[in-house]
Amino acid sequence: MAAAGPEVPDTQEVLFERRGRLGVITLNRPKAVNALTAGMASAMLEQLTRWAADDAVAAVLVQGAGERGLCAGGDIVAIYRDMLDGGSATADFWAEEYTLNALIADYPKPYVAFMDGLVLGGGVGISAHGSVRIVTERTRLGMPETTIGFVPDVGGTLLLSRAPGETGTHAALTGAHLSGADAVFLGFADSYVPSTRLADLAAALEEAGPENGSADTVVARFAEEAPPSQLAGQDWIDACYAGNDAGEILRRLRSVDGEARADAAAAAEAIAAKSPTAVKVALASLRRVKGMPLAKALEQEYRVGLRFLAGADFREGIRAQVVDKDYTPHWQPATLAEVGDEDVAAYFAPLGTRELRLSKEHNNV
Repeated sequence: MAAAGPEVPDTQEVLFERRGRLGVITLNRPKAVNALTAGMASAMLEQLTRWAADDAVAAVLVQGAGERGLCAGGDIVAIYRDMLDGGSATADFWAEEYTLNALIADYPKPYVAFMDGLVLGGGVGISAHGSVRIVTERTRLGMPETTIGFVPDVGGTLLLSRAPGETGTHAALTGAHLSGADAVFLGFADSYVPSTRLADLAAALEEAGPENGSADTVVARFAEEAPPSQLAGQDWIDACYAGNDAGEILRRLRSVDGEARADAAAAAEAIAAKSPTAVKVALASLRRVKGMPLAKALEQEYRVGLRFLAGADFREGIRAQVVDKDYTPHWQPATLAEVGDEDVAAYFAPLGTRELRLSKEHNNV
């Protein structure tokens, strides 16, 4: 057995260490809520591949440094700069990141994710595809991409499409932050553990293995019943979000009456403020991805993502929300009615030589 201890990667933005039989990944950008960079994704992909072949490692844990969250998503400021420069760094980053997501989903050992605090966008990709997914009372999970003129990616479209009823569509189009209980209900997480017990759980996982209890067995000793999800039993969600017409969804939301009226109106207001193009393409993505394996879903998201890189709304959304922070994006087109079916279909058209091929790439473990 190799000696336990730190394994220093090329970047200190993500740290690797073996503690007993547990390989520990710590995202280490706490000031940026551990936003994922290309270097971090590459280092994780390399280390996970090594650990998959290391008999001394029985399970892997991913966690975030600091108190604010696991990961607030991809480094969108870096993406913005790359778009302004007309570079290819973002396309290269996504290819590496999506390969990492696919590897996590097929990982041959228990992959435990502490989904504590903020878990947004890319943070979902490195956690919700794992085999042991843990949320807490502090979890705030979301796929808020439509707010910045983009669409859910990192396999998020597939996860959202599998959620009960139309709750995934609601989460995708509104970009709402969800609780740990909501994450369990939607299928993004498995277990609910109080945040104060995570350190003890991590210590217990160091000895987990086939001969003395699996990772699932260890987690079960710490888990509690999740509180009720605010999304459960909301019949108006299924009624309003059915179908493929974003404009009709808005009309239904605005016509809800009774006890759900305020919630439906708030959802309509949230969707109406998003990029019309992003809303329509996100809805089409969720409908198209149903029944796909994850690799194919990621390939579709890559194709759609590159088309957004070449458009105006993604750049404008980041500018308004993150760079200038004036929170007044000028979407092009400005209304859902101006985004035609042919415009949406163009986002899914083949890219030719730029296509991402994941069906075989991640099977090297």
